[in-house]
Amino acid sequence: MRARAGMKNAGSNVQIEVDALRVGMFVHLDVGWMSHPFPLSSFRIASAEQIDVIRSLGLKKLRWSPEHSRIGDGPAEAACVPATVPVETLEAAEQRRRREALAAQRAALAACERQFAEATRECRQLTDLVVSHPVAARDRAHALSRSLVDKMIDSGELCIRLLTEPAGDRASAHAVNVTLISLLTGRTMGLGDIDMLDMSVGALLHDMGKRELPQRVRHREEHSSPAEARFYEEHVANGVAHALKMGLSAGASLVIAQHHEHADGSGFPLGIAGDRMSPASSIVALADRYDNLCNPPLPAKALTPHEALSLLFAQGRNRYDTAILNAFIRMMGVYPPGSVVQLTDDRYATVVAVNSTRPLKPRVIVCDPRQPQEEGLAVDLGRHPALGIRRSLKPSQLPRETQAALSPPPRVAYFFEPVAGEAVA
Repeated sequence: MRARAGMKNAGSNVQIEVDALRVGMFVHLDVGWMSHPFPLSSFRIASAEQIDVIRSLGLKKLRWSPEHSRIGDGPAEAACVPATVPVETLEAAEQRRRREALAAQRAALAACERQFAEATRECRQLTDLVVSHPVAARDRAHALSRSLVDKMIDSGELCIRLLTEPAGDRASAHAVNVTLISLLTGRTMGLGDIDMLDMSVGALLHDMGKRELPQRVRHREEHSSPAEARFYEEHVANGVAHALKMGLSAGASLVIAQHHEHADGSGFPLGIAGDRMSPASSIVALADRYDNLCNPPLPAKALTPHEALSLLFAQGRNRYDTAILNAFIRMMGVYPPGSVVQLTDDRYATVVAVNSTRPLKPRVIVCDPRQPQEEGLAVDLGRHPALGIRRSLKPSQLPRETQAALSPPPRVAYFFEPVAGEAVA
């Protein structure tokens, strides 16, 4: 009963004094994710060292969830359950397990979406400072990058998560998406801390030179005239000029200067070959292309993540460094999050998360026309050896009732979380 000191409310919003925390409690840190060092803001305390870190944050009380906690040999509330409570039936136990798993799934997704929203908001604010306060913009870009790199490095084995509602304006969401994809690829390739930090800063700011361009030429279109194409290409030189004023590192500046170059020399503005590109620049160039294929200015032209990956592999093998392209595919999986697939038992599903150690066995939400997709519990194909993916589909190829049930998101955005971040079926 000692662990219950400081409680105020019932259910998942129980308040507890920080001094009363115990190993095994599932806690919620209701502060910005950049204000603490943990990979997630909601998690089960695993050690006394984590309690010490929480206490160092200066919080007096925080929320915890008894139903998700494991203190000692059983749930946190086990000691308080009267002996007269009847044993629940198997059906009731399964319903409870599903409710708890679904709650954990929603909480993990909400945490990822909140962190993505905070990152895009910070990206937008620092980008607005590039012209008027370049040094302040640099410092904030470095701080955001440091937070992302530290959380990614400290998280152990990672899972790449599809977001259902990517926040922020398109430019900021694109910058953050490219940054996250680049960092995940760099992590897969074993890049060092300095290279990861430079790559993150460069990726966050890779398109800042577009601020000087008219809105109509900020994206290259198939119908763009040669003059409009040349105008569009000027954003690279503009970005390099801003990088000099900001005092960015050489590594970050190279990312901005080379994010449209290709390994075969077909890129711009200099048409340099891959041996003259930095590894970070090559990674960001690939991540930028992937995100633009999935999230073009005209949504009707969007490719599914699987289509985008297939196109990069088929047409981009000369454009992109082979080792980087292979690492990217290994990290994203053969069916990246956001892909619509048909399983080997003929059911349809959306890929919602990928563990890079098992790229052919992602987590999926299986379509059930009888219930909304948000009610669907993720199925980890890695736990079902007999179940796999037969093929990838465009949403338009799905049966009409399945299209409505799966409701693919209009924009594809990702965040990361520890592999053991939630319960799945």
